[in-house]
Amino acid sequence: MTSLAVGVDIGGTGIKGAIVDIESGQLTTDRIKKATPEGGKPQDIVDVAKSILDDLSPASDVAVGVCFPAIVRDGKTMSAANVSKKWIGFEAEALFEKELGRSIHFVNDADAAGFAEQQFGAAEGRNGLVIMTTLGTGIGTALINDGVLIVNAELGHLEIDGVDYETKASFAAKERDDLSWKHWAKRLQKYYSRLEALLSPELFVVGGGVSKQHEEFLPLLDLQAEIIPATLRNNAGIIGAATLAARSNG
Repeated sequence: MTSLAVGVDIGGTGIKGAIVDIESGQLTTDRIKKATPEGGKPQDIVDVAKSILDDLSPASDVAVGVCFPAIVRDGKTMSAANVSKKWIGFEAEALFEKELGRSIHFVNDADAAGFAEQQFGAAEGRNGLVIMTTLGTGIGTALINDGVLIVNAELGHLEIDGVDYETKASFAAKERDDLSWKHWAKRLQKYYSRLEALLSPELFVVGGGVSKQHEEFLPLLDLQAEIIPATLRNNAGIIGAATLAARSNG
């Protein structure tokens, strides 16, 4: 059985793919990135994903994983973040398999990234409950307990002070409200404290592009659990999708 798999990470602005060595978590090809088609409609996105797979030209026995910004249940996308609302309730996995001409493993994007960080990144070797959060346009979350992924956790939408708190604590909210690091950290403190009170994790891993500047805000947080930056950066979704696909085939 090959140790290679393909990961395709679909986002609101870009679609990325590469071949991954699932034993090491390393990319074995250059990452290919193409723009997400305007409007983010199903057929248009699948066409771009197919063009990436064609460019990578994996062998027929190489598993393919696709991660997507939605709740995924039985191959259906039950929500849609920064893509067309036509994805809601859509038989997404079936369309991908038809157009790509092979079976795939379809998973939520935050789940894929969190699993990759637990297997190969910041949370490697950590037991207990790990909560991955991605701070970006919203707040994506993934739960991994003793290495087992608990899928479709949408904890960015926790209601705090009467609002969906990703609208207050995401990186987009920091930029929109022109917050200093200190004032944004106060909102993050409220968010992570609520997560900690509800779930008592051993570790928080913080991803998203802003995690590159983790020195500016993570030291300002006061939590019982350790909180650390993600390490796989923009490859986490690709690596996680590929690894989950290979394991589902195994």
